[in-house]
Amino acid sequence: MRLHEYQAKDVFADAGVPVPESHLATTVEEVVEAVSEIGFPAAIKAQVHVGGRGKAGGIKIATSEEEARQYAEDILGMDLKGYTVEKVLVEEGVDFENELYVGITMDRGEGEPVAMVSTEGGVDIESVAEETPEAIAREHIDPAFGLHPYQARKVVYDAGIPKDVAGDVASILSTLYDLYESKDASEIEINPVMVTADREVIAADAVMNIDEDALFRQPELAEMEDEAAADDLEAKANEYGFDYVRLSGNVGIIGNGAGLVMTTLDLVDHFGGQPANFLDIGGGAKAERVANALDMVFSDENVDAVVFNIFGGITRGDEVAKGINEALESFEEIPKKVVVRLAGTNAEEGMEILNTDLVDVEATLEDAVQRAVENAQEASQ
Repeated sequence: MRLHEYQAKDVFADAGVPVPESHLATTVEEVVEAVSEIGFPAAIKAQVHVGGRGKAGGIKIATSEEEARQYAEDILGMDLKGYTVEKVLVEEGVDFENELYVGITMDRGEGEPVAMVSTEGGVDIESVAEETPEAIAREHIDPAFGLHPYQARKVVYDAGIPKDVAGDVASILSTLYDLYESKDASEIEINPVMVTADREVIAADAVMNIDEDALFRQPELAEMEDEAAADDLEAKANEYGFDYVRLSGNVGIIGNGAGLVMTTLDLVDHFGGQPANFLDIGGGAKAERVANALDMVFSDENVDAVVFNIFGGITRGDEVAKGINEALESFEEIPKKVVVRLAGTNAEEGMEILNTDLVDVEATLEDAVQRAVENAQEASQ
């Protein structure tokens, strides 16, 4: 479960992390009232579960009431990467000199949490990790002992954080790990931590993802689940009973079985594409369930192409093929190109049933994924 920024900041503030003064607003008038209390400049920030909100027009800095009103009208109700903005966080503007990154996540390769710190805050940390990995300092944490104070100081100094704020940054990092452990988080980060001219450090953003299987231990966070629930797609996934996670790419992925879907995601990345989602339709999927899955993926405006990867055990290839045909035949024009790979139970029967005027068919998973990636690249040009 991913918390909204305003929810995560409430958790951070309760734990002692410095955050800017802010108010949540759902109407233009509430935004105007909030900026009158906070003063100018004030940030108006869309509360949706996407990255790159600023570049997409979801974050604006208002320097007057007129600007605040105009930005509120622009942002509230806007479609931001497929999400409808219903809430904004109106936040005190921070006059900063530096932007830093701090975070805690699980390093599955090492089987331990890892603390990460970088002076390259304010940008996509995944891009930093890929392009300049040396800019991120890392320190693995033994969960039996937690994050020792010396480890927090070490990773901060390794990152090259200025000495006059290093202690405060290390303190924030230690607090984040305490929250990571005590709140059953799977990821927690601040990007950016802003350093002001007065050398104060302030959490200008907040990300906190909670392990849904541990929510029974976190009743206060569980109460936030409805508010933190994602867009219409995730609501639709709950309605259909799918295991679904929305991602940031443009290649839609449908499969049966978590391992099969994860393999497909990895192959999309391997062939130079970016997955748009994780969607597991489960075993024994009938035609209606398959049609519902296609309806979901087609509803994602970020998706430019779809790959359907089915290995039949309980799930029968002919049932899958019927579902694909039923879904696609309901469209006057197919909204996205679909590539299908069927294997296993009744796969040959399914291949014969598939309407190849509506889908591309590939015999191997590698060929199917590569073709879907190419389709997505062509569609996005």
